[in-house]
Amino acid sequence: MVSLLATGAGIFGSLIGSFLNVVIFRVPAGRSIVSPPSACGGCSSPIRPWDNIPVLSWLLLRGRCRDCGTRISPRYPLVELGTALFFAVIAVRFANTPVQLPLLAATLLTVLSFLYLGAISVALALIDIDTRKLPNAIVLPSYPVAAVLLAAAALLASEPGRIATALIGAVCLFGIYLVLALIYPGGMGYGDVKLAGVLGLYLGWLGWEAAVVGGFAAFLLGGVFSLVLVALRRANLKSGIPFGPWMIAGAWVGILVGEQIASGYLSLFGVG
Repeated sequence: MVSLLATGAGIFGSLIGSFLNVVIFRVPAGRSIVSPPSACGGCSSPIRPWDNIPVLSWLLLRGRCRDCGTRISPRYPLVELGTALFFAVIAVRFANTPVQLPLLAATLLTVLSFLYLGAISVALALIDIDTRKLPNAIVLPSYPVAAVLLAAAALLASEPGRIATALIGAVCLFGIYLVLALIYPGGMGYGDVKLAGVLGLYLGWLGWEAAVVGGFAAFLLGGVFSLVLVALRRANLKSGIPFGPWMIAGAWVGILVGEQIASGYLSLFGVG
């Protein structure tokens, strides 16, 4: 079942990745993600359905528009392929979750919940890199979507306690980032604060180990990256970097391996 779920999630992820390319380009510009249909940026010719197959179409067209030969950025197939692999990893992670969910519906809903987070993670990370913004159009709807999906998964699994820890995780992470934004407005934006609440919901739902590791990993990864840039003279101590991607990366460290990291750390001190 796990391999079947991973394969299905990967195929689904490639399709979602194709859609995310539209989201990443249009949402920051305030444009509709459904109209008009996708078209070549060079000649404005509509993209034909058979030229819109994730990854494969780009390879067959050799990265060029069929009509005018304009170069198509390799970022498009990379987003599609990356999302496919990401979705497959998520499916494997939650099909083999240490807390065995007693119902198939609960397992599938858990996978769906985290696939949604995976999709917005890809979109928000790349948008933040491109524009240094985390659009409300993506972040704010994620609160009700995540709350409904995670609550339903917890109830179906007869684990209502997860709902409480999810809410606590959201409040705590939101509060930490809000304090940081108030203390140092130039280093932390309110988009980061709003995203923190969403990530806190997911991390809290998984438990305290995931929440602590995921929250701390964001600052560790972002700090290391900043120091590397300074060492390479690509930035200085006053340079700002988009922090959203590191929040997202840190959260996924907590989601995927947070329990193992926490257990390994505690075992160093003979605890647990």
